[in-house]
Amino acid sequence: MTGTYQTLTVDLPETESEAAQDLLHELGAMGLEVRDREGPTMPGVRAPAVGEAIIVAYFEDADTAEQARAELHEAYPSARLQLAEEQQQDWSNAWKAHIKSVQVGRLWVGPPWEAPNAPADKVRLVIEPKMAFGTGDHPTTSLCLGAVDDYMSTHPGASVLDVGTGTGVLAIAAKKLGAGRVVGTDNDPVSVELARENAVDNGTPDVELSGKELTAVEGPFDLVVANILANTLIELAPLIVPKVKDRLLMAGVLAHQKAEVEAAYVNLGLVPEPGAQQGEWVRLDFHRAK
Repeated sequence: MTGTYQTLTVDLPETESEAAQDLLHELGAMGLEVRDREGPTMPGVRAPAVGEAIIVAYFEDADTAEQARAELHEAYPSARLQLAEEQQQDWSNAWKAHIKSVQVGRLWVGPPWEAPNAPADKVRLVIEPKMAFGTGDHPTTSLCLGAVDDYMSTHPGASVLDVGTGTGVLAIAAKKLGAGRVVGTDNDPVSVELARENAVDNGTPDVELSGKELTAVEGPFDLVVANILANTLIELAPLIVPKVKDRLLMAGVLAHQKAEVEAAYVNLGLVPEPGAQQGEWVRLDFHRAK
């Protein structure tokens, strides 16, 4: 049939994921989407179970897809396999259906096409998603937005550092909520460029956004936020902790990773506080001992 393609969705143990991906390529997959527990899952997309990965393989025709299903079943008997036929879509626009606006505290955060519906009584952030993470509707971002809103309501004029700024959403939110000096860093040049565009579009061009290493950023800051993955948070702990003058908020951490990440920062002298959780994602809060 014209206008359709086949998908084979594979749920299997994460330890078998790479070998299964290789096999799917050999069996003629046009492309693969891989979801695992170390990476944030896009909103509206099914996440894998603990200890598992999901691979979605795309095939041009039903015969090739069925052959791949049979081979995968033989190679990985415990894998759960599902074949489906999908309609061809205009992918340049179809992904927009998954990006939703959110309201957190005093904030409304959403994409440009939802901005006309933003409530008049909210502080509005319009974030162009493009190719960087952090549109507001992922649990890790909304967990941080709520905490930034709380902190800024009691610390007007506070200085803020956003480590791994992505789209710049947390840095821009802090500025719009009354922060003083705001700095955002990211090691991805595409993210930095997009964050700068978003800062200008939101009327906060004075947010300092760059690809600087943390050692090159002049601090410390009243509030430090970092919405990045757990292994990176652990690796960066010796660089992040010296930048914390008062409060540190971190997300991008799954519940089963919390203890290990927390220990890395407690060992460097920060004091943990009750954080927050949304689904399987947690936010870790710390303060510097007086």
